[in-house]
Amino acid sequence: MEFLTISRSKKIPRFGPYYRRYHNTETAATKVYNDLLLAADDGDVTALCLLDLTAAFDTVDHDFLMLRLERQFGLRGVVLLWFRSYLTDRTFQVVYAGKKSTMVIVPCSVPQGSVLGPRMFILYMADLADVVSIHDVTHHAYGDDTQLCLRCHAQEATMLRDLKCASRTCNAGWKRIG
Repeated sequence: MEFLTISRSKKIPRFGPYYRRYHNTETAATKVYNDLLLAADDGDVTALCLLDLTAAFDTVDHDFLMLRLERQFGLRGVVLLWFRSYLTDRTFQVVYAGKKSTMVIVPCSVPQGSVLGPRMFILYMADLADVVSIHDVTHHAYGDDTQLCLRCHAQEATMLRDLKCASRTCNAGWKRIG
């Protein structure tokens, strides 16, 4: 019941539809597109950074997730032990044409085909919304796909061009030195 309490207490990030009913990649893309149009209507420009974490579910560090469940979400005792037992000592083996591969221990990851796997991934990535909000970056996410949007007035866009130009100059300089 502790996990349900987390959902009801709104500790789970509000920045994306994730695996909620009636939400999917189409609704996530529509939200980003709408935000881009609203910025354009106001005469603003938007820098959009698309992040796709490769094998995201397979890279979840169990110890870090356990710390987050305890410290950020307040899970303790039997509930925390249950999550640990759910994640640890997992194995993977392929069976094809009646032959079995060597069994491999899975040291990290959350199960993708389960009900808990996606939710555990959301909790694992929970602080991303806090980090980007500090920098006034709009954040949209669906599963392991993340969009970061930085909106600014058209007059400020020259600063972005200047920054890009400076970055190119620095890179060119480093290439000559290296």
